[in-house]
Amino acid sequence: MAGAKVNQKAQYPRLTVVLAAVVWIAGCSGERDTAGPDPDASMTPMRAHDPVAQPPAGAPNAALQFQAPADWAAETPASSMRRAQYRLPRVGGDPEDAELVVFFFQGEGGSVEANIERWIAQFARPDGGPPSDAARTERRQVNGIPVTIVEVSGTYMASSGPMLSEVQAKPQFRMLAAVAEAAGGPWFFKLTGPQKTIARWEESFYTFLDTFRQ
Repeated sequence: MAGAKVNQKAQYPRLTVVLAAVVWIAGCSGERDTAGPDPDASMTPMRAHDPVAQPPAGAPNAALQFQAPADWAAETPASSMRRAQYRLPRVGGDPEDAELVVFFFQGEGGSVEANIERWIAQFARPDGGPPSDAARTERRQVNGIPVTIVEVSGTYMASSGPMLSEVQAKPQFRMLAAVAEAAGGPWFFKLTGPQKTIARWEESFYTFLDTFRQ
Protein backbone atom coordinates (compact mmCIF):
# COMPACT_ATOMS: atom_id res chain seq x y z
CA MET A 1 0.00 0.00 0.00
CA ALA A 2 2.85 2.40 0.79
CA GLY A 3 4.33 1.81 -2.62
CA ALA A 4 0.99 2.58 -4.26
CA LYS A 5 0.81 5.90 -2.45
CA VAL A 6 4.29 6.87 -3.63
CA ASN A 7 3.39 6.10 -7.26
CA GLN A 8 0.15 8.07 -7.06
CA LYS A 9 1.95 11.13 -5.73
CA ALA A 10 4.56 10.83 -8.47
CA GLN A 11 1.86 11.22 -11.08
CA TYR A 12 0.73 14.64 -9.82
CA PRO A 13 3.61 16.68 -11.30
CA ARG A 14 3.23 14.83 -14.61
CA LEU A 15 -0.51 15.59 -14.67
CA THR A 16 0.21 19.25 -13.95
CA VAL A 17 2.64 19.42 -16.89
CA VAL A 18 0.10 17.83 -19.24
CA LEU A 19 -2.64 20.27 -18.21
CA ALA A 20 -0.29 23.21 -18.67
CA ALA A 21 0.61 22.02 -22.16
CA VAL A 22 -3.07 21.71 -23.10
CA VAL A 23 -3.76 25.26 -21.90
CA TRP A 24 -0.72 26.59 -23.82
CA ILE A 25 -1.77 24.86 -27.07
CA ALA A 26 -5.32 26.18 -26.78
CA GLY A 27 -3.99 29.70 -26.24
CA CYS A 28 -1.75 29.47 -29.29
CA SER A 29 -4.60 28.15 -31.39
CA GLY A 30 -6.83 31.09 -30.50
CA GLU A 31 -4.05 33.58 -31.26
CA ARG A 32 -3.42 32.03 -34.69
CA ASP A 33 -7.12 32.26 -35.59
CA THR A 34 -7.35 35.95 -34.77
CA ALA A 35 -3.93 37.32 -35.62
CA GLY A 36 -2.48 34.94 -38.18
CA PRO A 37 -1.90 35.67 -41.90
CA ASP A 38 -4.91 35.91 -44.18
CA PRO A 39 -4.95 32.77 -46.38
CA ASP A 40 -6.76 34.78 -49.09
CA ALA A 41 -4.38 37.74 -48.97
CA SER A 42 -3.38 37.23 -52.60
CA MET A 43 -7.01 37.77 -53.66
CA THR A 44 -7.63 40.86 -51.51
CA PRO A 45 -8.45 43.77 -53.86
CA MET A 46 -6.34 46.92 -53.73
CA ARG A 47 -7.80 49.75 -51.65
CA ALA A 48 -9.42 52.47 -53.70
CA HIS A 49 -7.10 55.20 -52.39
CA ASP A 50 -3.88 53.35 -53.28
CA PRO A 51 -2.42 55.24 -56.28
CA VAL A 52 0.29 52.64 -56.95
CA ALA A 53 -0.32 48.93 -57.47
CA GLN A 54 1.49 46.57 -55.12
CA PRO A 55 2.59 43.01 -55.96
CA PRO A 56 0.12 40.32 -54.90
CA ALA A 57 1.16 38.19 -51.93
CA GLY A 58 3.47 35.37 -52.95
CA ALA A 59 4.58 37.06 -56.18
CA PRO A 60 7.51 39.34 -55.22
CA ASN A 61 8.78 39.61 -58.81
CA ALA A 62 5.41 40.54 -60.25
CA ALA A 63 5.38 44.16 -59.07
CA LEU A 64 4.25 46.74 -61.59
CA GLN A 65 3.95 50.30 -60.37
CA PHE A 66 1.73 52.89 -62.00
CA GLN A 67 0.32 56.27 -61.09
CA ALA A 68 -3.26 57.17 -62.02
CA PRO A 69 -4.02 60.77 -63.00
CA ALA A 70 -5.41 62.90 -60.19
CA ASP A 71 -8.73 63.46 -61.96
CA TRP A 72 -9.46 59.73 -62.24
CA ALA A 73 -11.70 58.61 -59.38
CA ALA A 74 -10.29 55.49 -57.70
CA GLU A 75 -12.94 53.00 -56.63
CA THR A 76 -13.01 49.80 -54.61
CA PRO A 77 -12.62 46.98 -57.17
CA ALA A 78 -15.91 45.26 -57.93
CA SER A 79 -14.36 41.78 -57.74
CA SER A 80 -11.25 40.03 -56.47
CA MET A 81 -10.11 39.58 -60.08
CA ARG A 82 -9.59 43.34 -60.36
CA ARG A 83 -6.39 44.82 -58.95
CA ALA A 84 -7.60 48.41 -59.37
CA GLN A 85 -10.59 50.27 -60.79
CA TYR A 86 -11.11 53.90 -61.82
CA ARG A 87 -14.09 55.97 -62.94
CA LEU A 88 -13.51 58.66 -65.57
CA PRO A 89 -16.38 61.19 -65.59
CA ARG A 90 -18.53 61.41 -68.70
CA VAL A 91 -18.77 64.45 -70.97
CA GLY A 92 -22.10 66.19 -71.54
CA GLY A 93 -24.62 64.12 -73.46
CA ASP A 94 -22.97 60.73 -72.88
CA PRO A 95 -25.09 58.13 -71.04
CA GLU A 96 -22.46 56.96 -68.54
CA ASP A 97 -18.95 57.41 -67.22
CA ALA A 98 -15.95 55.57 -68.62
CA GLU A 99 -14.27 52.87 -66.54
CA LEU A 100 -10.70 51.63 -66.42
CA VAL A 101 -10.03 48.28 -64.76
CA VAL A 102 -6.72 46.57 -64.00
CA PHE A 103 -6.30 42.79 -63.97
CA PHE A 104 -3.39 40.60 -62.89
CA PHE A 105 -3.55 36.80 -62.69
CA GLN A 106 -0.07 36.00 -61.31
CA GLY A 107 1.45 34.87 -64.59
CA GLU A 108 -1.77 33.44 -66.01
CA GLY A 109 -4.65 34.95 -67.96
CA GLY A 110 -3.69 33.92 -71.50
CA SER A 111 -1.36 35.35 -74.11
CA VAL A 112 -1.28 38.97 -75.23
CA GLU A 113 -2.70 38.04 -78.63
CA ALA A 114 -5.53 35.93 -77.18
CA ASN A 115 -6.67 38.73 -74.90
CA ILE A 116 -6.55 41.32 -77.67
CA GLU A 117 -8.64 39.08 -79.92
CA ARG A 118 -11.16 38.55 -77.11
CA TRP A 119 -11.41 42.28 -76.41
CA ILE A 120 -11.92 43.12 -80.08
CA ALA A 121 -14.59 40.42 -80.37
CA GLN A 122 -16.61 42.21 -77.67
CA PHE A 123 -17.44 44.91 -80.23
CA ALA A 124 -19.81 44.78 -83.19
CA ARG A 125 -19.60 47.16 -86.14
CA PRO A 126 -22.73 49.01 -87.31
CA ASP A 127 -22.18 47.76 -90.88
CA GLY A 128 -21.94 44.14 -89.71
CA GLY A 129 -18.31 43.78 -90.74
CA PRO A 130 -15.69 42.06 -88.59
CA PRO A 131 -14.64 44.26 -85.66
CA SER A 132 -10.98 43.44 -86.29
CA ASP A 133 -11.15 45.59 -89.44
CA ALA A 134 -11.81 48.64 -87.26
CA ALA A 135 -9.25 47.78 -84.58
CA ARG A 136 -5.81 49.31 -84.26
CA THR A 137 -2.90 47.81 -82.33
CA GLU A 138 0.45 49.29 -81.39
CA ARG A 139 3.52 47.99 -79.58
CA ARG A 140 5.88 50.18 -77.60
CA GLN A 141 8.44 50.05 -74.80
CA VAL A 142 7.61 51.90 -71.58
CA ASN A 143 10.61 52.11 -69.26
CA GLY A 144 11.82 48.76 -70.57
CA ILE A 145 8.40 47.08 -70.32
CA PRO A 146 6.82 45.78 -73.55
CA VAL A 147 3.32 47.25 -73.84
CA THR A 148 0.74 46.34 -76.48
CA ILE A 149 -2.11 48.83 -77.00
CA VAL A 150 -5.38 48.12 -78.78
CA GLU A 151 -8.14 50.51 -79.80
CA VAL A 152 -11.56 49.53 -81.14
CA SER A 153 -14.99 51.15 -81.34
CA GLY A 154 -18.54 50.18 -82.24
CA THR A 155 -21.34 48.53 -80.27
CA TYR A 156 -19.86 47.18 -77.06
CA MET A 157 -21.35 43.86 -75.94
CA ALA A 158 -20.90 44.32 -72.21
CA SER A 159 -21.20 41.25 -69.99
CA SER A 160 -22.81 41.54 -66.56
CA GLY A 161 -24.90 39.64 -64.03
CA PRO A 162 -24.20 36.26 -62.41
CA MET A 163 -21.34 34.46 -64.13
CA LEU A 164 -21.33 37.31 -66.70
CA SER A 165 -24.25 35.59 -68.40
CA GLU A 166 -26.12 38.78 -69.29
CA VAL A 167 -25.06 40.85 -72.31
CA GLN A 168 -26.01 44.48 -72.86
CA ALA A 169 -25.41 46.18 -76.21
CA LYS A 170 -23.91 49.67 -75.84
CA PRO A 171 -23.73 51.51 -79.18
CA GLN A 172 -21.14 54.18 -79.97
CA PHE A 173 -18.68 52.87 -77.42
CA ARG A 174 -14.91 52.77 -77.59
CA MET A 175 -12.17 50.82 -75.86
CA LEU A 176 -8.55 51.68 -75.20
CA ALA A 177 -6.70 48.74 -73.66
CA ALA A 178 -3.14 47.73 -72.94
CA VAL A 179 -1.16 44.67 -71.91
CA ALA A 180 2.06 45.31 -69.97
CA GLU A 181 4.41 42.29 -70.10
CA ALA A 182 5.94 42.62 -66.63
CA ALA A 183 8.55 40.25 -65.24
CA GLY A 184 6.02 38.32 -63.16
CA GLY A 185 3.43 38.03 -65.93
CA PRO A 186 1.14 40.29 -67.97
CA TRP A 187 -0.95 43.08 -66.46
CA PHE A 188 -4.16 44.00 -68.29
CA PHE A 189 -5.61 47.52 -68.48
CA LYS A 190 -9.00 48.06 -70.08
CA LEU A 191 -10.69 51.45 -70.55
CA THR A 192 -14.23 51.42 -71.97
CA GLY A 193 -16.92 54.05 -72.30
CA PRO A 194 -18.92 56.23 -74.69
CA GLN A 195 -16.85 57.47 -77.62
CA LYS A 196 -16.93 61.18 -76.72
CA THR A 197 -15.95 60.45 -73.13
CA ILE A 198 -13.06 58.21 -74.21
CA ALA A 199 -11.88 60.95 -76.58
CA ARG A 200 -11.90 63.33 -73.61
CA TRP A 201 -9.63 61.01 -71.62
CA GLU A 202 -7.48 59.57 -74.42
CA GLU A 203 -4.43 61.76 -73.76
CA SER A 204 -4.75 61.03 -70.05
CA PHE A 205 -4.75 57.28 -70.80
CA TYR A 206 -1.45 57.46 -72.70
CA THR A 207 0.07 59.60 -69.95
CA PHE A 208 -0.99 56.89 -67.51
CA LEU A 209 0.80 54.20 -69.55
CA ASP A 210 4.02 56.23 -69.38
CA THR A 211 4.07 55.85 -65.58
CA PHE A 212 4.62 52.08 -65.72
CA ARG A 213 7.67 51.02 -63.69
CA GLN A 214 9.18 47.81 -62.32
